[in-house]
Amino acid sequence: MIKPYPIGQQDFRSIIQDGYAYVDKTEIMYRMIQNRTFVFLSRPRRFGKSLLVNTLDAYFSRTLIF
Repeated sequence: MIKPYPIGQQDFRSIIQDGYAYVDKTEIMYRMIQNRTFVFLSRPRRFGKSLLVNTLDAYFSRTLIF
């Protein structure tokens, strides 16, 4: 069964809990965190900037639920 895409969803926890498809960017986020002091996210609208920040928040607050 193909998982649905989380169109318009910006909350990482609800995407995981509701069974939506999610592309794991853990390695990219790790490199971004280790190599940078500041990160400027310059992307067009609806390219996942808020979801990325929300995922980092969930990771650092240790509230990931799998």
